[in-house]
Amino acid sequence: MMLKIDIHTHILPENWPDLRERYGYGGFVQLEHCGCNTARMLIDGKFFREIESNCWDPERRIREYQAHDCQVQVLSTVPVMFNYWAKPEHTYDLAKILNDHIAGVVAKHPKHFVGLGTLPMQDAALAIKELERCVKELGMPGVQIGSNINGMNLDAPELFPIFEAAEKLGACIFVHPWEMLGKDRTAKYWMPWLVGMPAETTLAICSVVFSGLLNKLPNLRIAFAHGGGTFPSTIGRIAHGYEARPDLCAQDNPVNPREYLSKIYYDSLVHDPDYFRFFVDKVGADRIALGTDYPFPLGELKPGELIESMGFDAEKQARLLHGTALEWLNLPKERFLPMEKPV
Repeated sequence: MMLKIDIHTHILPENWPDLRERYGYGGFVQLEHCGCNTARMLIDGKFFREIESNCWDPERRIREYQAHDCQVQVLSTVPVMFNYWAKPEHTYDLAKILNDHIAGVVAKHPKHFVGLGTLPMQDAALAIKELERCVKELGMPGVQIGSNINGMNLDAPELFPIFEAAEKLGACIFVHPWEMLGKDRTAKYWMPWLVGMPAETTLAICSVVFSGLLNKLPNLRIAFAHGGGTFPSTIGRIAHGYEARPDLCAQDNPVNPREYLSKIYYDSLVHDPDYFRFFVDKVGADRIALGTDYPFPLGELKPGELIESMGFDAEKQARLLHGTALEWLNLPKERFLPMEKPV
């Protein structure tokens, strides 16, 4: 059985404090348990999303993954919990609650889980403080951040010290889309998730690429969710635009965007075998890691199914199922072997 490491899964605590009461104002998510292994996520009493117990129950998660011969999940919070809009000290407090929870799950099942922290990205000093705690005290290999911070793209100067600290600490970064581009025009038909997420992710990558962030921080290990959005498929247009209008596109970075296809990491969540073959050819298997968006419905329901269906040789398949993940996380394969017995 080949080791599988899923770098894109989300988890929540089963319960957390009443945040309106704790901070003195609303806008935060609360969980209302309904019985029968389900709960409702509410924001100021309004329904946001229904979730099942696999969003908080680690034992159920392990059982469901073992049914598909997948062993390891990289845990990150649900993006709605970023709360970058809140007062920085409150986002910082909540980040510590969420990060302590994830660290506790990993400590209980270290062969099955790896944790990524969340940060108060709207305040660089607090974000760096929590990043250091995540790495040095909680033993996390990295963090998850949003694709924008209160409308600031990732090239914002205010964010650079956080990326700089991550490189210095050797922490990986997972960028997840949220507060999607064009959300005011995409209310119907689930379009924020179908159209907005790929566009938002592409905008985040282009912000990193055109700003020269990775030239300044060449050892920063940064990955983007959902197969990098449309970046791999529209690289021809992006690169042509760079060459046609360097006065606009090359203001901060004299390197063609094509050079970055193989300098960033991506998850494998693209849903289509023809596109996945193109994707692997374009960026390389050594830049793509298994990712499913578990436990949400837009994810890959059987972890690794697309990769295993492609007919790749054993070496390439191993790279996609666990090798790239281990490199991005900077963790040894031996950490996960031998596996624990099923729960």
